[in-house]
Amino acid sequence: MHKKMLAVVIRQERGEQEQVQYYQRKFGTNRADIQHLGAWLQAHLVSEVVMESTAQYWRPVWNGLEPHFRLHLTHPLRTRAPRGRKFDFRDARRLADRWEAGDLEESFIPGSEQRAWRQLTRARVQLKKKLSVVHSHVEGLLEHGGIKLSAVVSDLFGVSGWAMLEHIAQGVTDVEVLAGEARGALRKKAPS
Repeated sequence: MHKKMLAVVIRQERGEQEQVQYYQRKFGTNRADIQHLGAWLQAHLVSEVVMESTAQYWRPVWNGLEPHFRLHLTHPLRTRAPRGRKFDFRDARRLADRWEAGDLEESFIPGSEQRAWRQLTRARVQLKKKLSVVHSHVEGLLEHGGIKLSAVVSDLFGVSGWAMLEHIAQGVTDVEVLAGEARGALRKKAPS
C-alpha cells in the first residue's frame, strides 16, 4: 500500500495438483478505485483479503472492502522481506503465500462501530488538549498585558469571561464596562 497506489495480488490454487496461479494489478487509492478493486476481487471469487498496515493508508481500503470480504491486517515489521527490500508485487505475493501457510500474525482491528466510537473519543480528547493550550496562551497574553482577568473569572471561556474577552479584543479598557459583563454567581460578587 502506498499513498496513491495499491499493488494487489490474487493467489489461487488450480487443478488437482493445486498449482498456484497469481493475478496482479495496480489500483489507485480514491473511493472509486477501491470500489473497482472490490469488484475485481469479487470477479475472481476472493473471500479473504490480507493487507499490510502502512501508516494510515490502509484505513480507507479497509473501510471500502469491509462489507464484502473477510479482512486481515498484518504489521509491516512482521512481514518484511528477508533482506528488508521492498518490491510491491513480490511483497504482495509473499504476503499471500505466508497467509496461506498460516505464517502471519494478524493485528486486532475492532468492528466498525467500535472504531467510530474510538475515533470520536480520540478526537474529543485531542480537541480538549488543544483548548487547554489555547486557554493557557490567552491567559498568558492577558498576564503579559497586566490584565488579571483569570483572578476574577474562574473560566476565561465561560459566559462572563468570554463577554469580557470580546470587549478587551475591541480595545475596551474601562473596568466598569468589563464588570458589567459579569453573569450569574460572578454578578453577585460585584460590589454594589
